[in-house]
Amino acid sequence: MPVLKNQKRNIVLIGMPGAGKSTVGVVLAKNLGLRFVDSDICIQEIEKKLLHEIIKEKGTQGFLEVENRVNASLNMTDSVIATGGSAVYGKEAMQHLRETGIVVYLKLSCDAIKERLGDLTKRGVALKTGQTLEDLYEERSPLYEKYADLVIDCENQEIRKIVAQIASNVTTEDER
Repeated sequence: MPVLKNQKRNIVLIGMPGAGKSTVGVVLAKNLGLRFVDSDICIQEIEKKLLHEIIKEKGTQGFLEVENRVNASLNMTDSVIATGGSAVYGKEAMQHLRETGIVVYLKLSCDAIKERLGDLTKRGVALKTGQTLEDLYEERSPLYEKYADLVIDCENQEIRKIVAQIASNVTTEDER
């Protein structure tokens, strides 16, 4: 079992939808022998609804409140946690995640995100009425930077290189 730096017991991945949090998270967890947790799936299990159904029923603000509550209550250790792209709106959640883990921002350009994403509404992306992907990117980027302990530039990077870069920055030398 690897030893994470700063006595933190988790690695928390943040970033825009489509940045690769879940994909990178699964590979990272496998490589480090940690558990993988997708906070969006936790939300769906607790609410017994898909993300886009929660947004449709409760509205964007209502969804963000649910997301904040669920993320703030995650009680994990030795885990890689992939958060939803909007997790950074929840102050309580982000405080809790920062206390229990090393927060890694998977940074990708807006153009690259746009290429990867399909229908944003089916994906369960928390968009305000009339908000574009570009607007969302501009609004969230400073929050990702604010909460990140580590920023990984994922532009034109292979998953294994991203995983290796994260692992080398979050684990102690003698445990890798």
